[in-house]
Formats: sequence, structure tokens, C-alpha cells
Amino acid sequence: MQSLAKKVGDELQSRGLTLATAESCTGGGIAQLVTSLAGSSAWFDCGFVTYSNSAKHKMLNVNLAVIEQHGAVSEPVVMQMAENAVLLSDADVAVAVSGIAGPGGGTPEKPVGTIWLAWAIKGHPTVACRSLLQGERNEIRQQCVQRALQGILENLPK
Repeated sequence: MQSLAKKVGDELQSRGLTLATAESCTGGGIAQLVTSLAGSSAWFDCGFVTYSNSAKHKMLNVNLAVIEQHGAVSEPVVMQMAENAVLLSDADVAVAVSGIAGPGGGTPEKPVGTIWLAWAIKGHPTVACRSLLQGERNEIRQQCVQRALQGILENLPK
């Protein structure tokens, strides 16, 4: 995972871009991984850990009506998290994640392992995707971090 984080950092730095994270189920895991790399201050701006719905609203201005209508683990919520992380920071790129890492909290519509990720890049449309991950809580969280970083590389303009 460190090599993936380094690849993200190298790509962002080569483009003169900076990153922000907006994390729920990963609890700051993306930010922790990227800041474990020496020199990450050249391309990492900040991380928002917004585990509760209230924090999503207060720290990232996610609309409470959207949370109530769609749930925290939803496309509209992660899109607002990512877009507002860019707006509220000095970053050019943001990744957001919200999910159900388990072991409880799942429903038939959103079982444990359901995650939503979104990537916002200044001047480009925000992209989001849903995944259903397998494993124990920490495995799901690690898979989220990996997908978040891979998505940055995949969604940067060519």
C-alpha cells in the first residue's frame, strides 16, 4: 500500500496538485497512509474525518436533508463530501469515502462491506462509485484505502 501511496504522491507532485481526504469508515486511514511518506507535505493538504452525520454536516457542509433522504453511505453524500473537501481546503483533488465496515450496521439494501467513494478534481466532474467489499472490519477498511488511492490515479485527467 505504501508503494501505491507513493505513486499517488509522485503523480500529484509532478502535476503540481495537492490532495485532501474526506473520510468516514476509514477513520483517517487514507490520510495516515499518505502522511507516513516523507515529503508528503509537498502534495497533501489536509484530511477531514467525519464519522458522524453531524460531523459530515458541520465540517464538510453536507446537506442534512441529503443524508436523511439517501443515508450517509450513498452517492450524493460522498459526492458532497469530496466536492466540499476541495472547496474548504487548499487542495486541488479530494477523495471521499463512506461505508459500512461492520461487523454490524448493515441492512439488506446496504450490507456490511458496502462503500461509496468519490473523487473531486478542480475543473472536472466529480466521479463516484459503489463497491461491495468482503472481509472483516479491518480488511474492508484497508480495501477502502486501496480503492481510494487507485481511484485518484484513475481519475486524474490524462
